[in-house]
Amino acid sequence: MRLILAAGAIILVGIATVAGAKAETVIRLQTAMAAGSFTLDYLNTNWVPKLEAMTFGNLKLEILPSKAAVPHRETPGAVAAGILQGDLNAISYFTDKDPGFGLMGDLISGYDTTEQMQMFCRFGGGTEVLQKLHDKFYPGKIHVIGCGPFSKEALVSTVPIRSVTDFKGLKIRAPEGMAAEVFRRVGAIPTAIPLTDLRAALEQKLVDAADASSYANNDSLGYYKFAKYPIFPGIHSMAVLQFVVNEELWKKIGPHGQAALEAWYLAAWTDTTRASDLEDRKLAAMAANSDRGIHVIDWTPEERAKFRKVAEGVWAEEAAKSELAKAAYDAHIAFMKRYGLFR
Repeated sequence: MRLILAAGAIILVGIATVAGAKAETVIRLQTAMAAGSFTLDYLNTNWVPKLEAMTFGNLKLEILPSKAAVPHRETPGAVAAGILQGDLNAISYFTDKDPGFGLMGDLISGYDTTEQMQMFCRFGGGTEVLQKLHDKFYPGKIHVIGCGPFSKEALVSTVPIRSVTDFKGLKIRAPEGMAAEVFRRVGAIPTAIPLTDLRAALEQKLVDAADASSYANNDSLGYYKFAKYPIFPGIHSMAVLQFVVNEELWKKIGPHGQAALEAWYLAAWTDTTRASDLEDRKLAAMAANSDRGIHVIDWTPEERAKFRKVAEGVWAEEAAKSELAKAAYDAHIAFMKRYGLFR
């Protein structure tokens, strides 16, 4: 009986210690999302509290908007140095380091749905290629948990764009790398403007159109006040956000913390993509039946195919620029063939 009581006391002390633990490890992330955007608010409201609950307070997330702690292109260095503990940033921001980041960050017009791209990251070798890219620049400093888009983006435009030829001569905000090159090939004039500065650029007519974010995010950030001709569903971009953490932190949290963080990401990201999709569709339908003067444009399958053909040529050219770009390209093509998206 004494042994049973002693064992029970030890178990109760252990449970109390875990359940009553304070947030011992705060994982401070910076994301590509702007303050006030639908998806950032959704994650902070619905999913940030869940990780703390899952781990009895041992792990706590703090998700910051774009540029809150460091410039948007510098998050990997900040994670490697421990200034940030992780990030949920757009992979394409790092294309200047290696074109492989561009191919991983947004295979322009490559996938039809967010689920397809998420499957590529998880089952098609995407996460492994992304880890190799970070290891090239920050060996032993960054651990890749996963990657995926939260939405197929709705192109923002101040003028109607109903076909490939309508891009000719338009000034368009696009991130560096493949996106900019695809728009250049169809006659547009791309310029790199951080997402946080886009509203002012549209209002001041510095750009005619923009590769921005999901329909819901674009709406919540007020872009449609100045750009009343969104293309939805999107024709081009499905920006992929990485979920990476500092390698020392990854080791520190141990197997239980690691499993919790992986499970949290898979659940949070899947849920957020679905919530974003529903919100996008709801807002687009509301805009079509309102007096806001917004004209939602849906491209024909023929025009979408023309745009993708241009993009395919850019993919192949980018793949030839580095060993890891070729690895990313080969992984994409193999997965798309397996899934019936490429012949």
